[in-house]
Amino acid sequence: MFFKKKNVGKAVIKDGVQEVRVTVDGGYKPDRLELSVGVPTKIIFDRQTDSACFDQVVFPDFDIKADLPVHEDFAIELTPREKGEFGFSCGMDMYHGTLVVK
Repeated sequence: MFFKKKNVGKAVIKDGVQEVRVTVDGGYKPDRLELSVGVPTKIIFDRQTDSACFDQVVFPDFDIKADLPVHEDFAIELTPREKGEFGFSCGMDMYHGTLVVK
């Protein structure tokens, strides 16, 4: 049996802030983001599609909903306060990703 390889992005810490980049084009790449608990985080989205489904990104556990501009970097800033897995999705809830906080 073949297993789908996980599309994981590990945050890199620079000047006390962990940062990870996500390309938005037919989904989120990567769609699993590994973060450290308690460290301020910047998730930089690079939306490469004009599909209306990706107009917004929603992080329900962090009470964040943001509009993503096309062909521009857009940063979401948050600080994960507890370990666990937290979902995010497009505004239409069709495409999903996961924050894995360790």
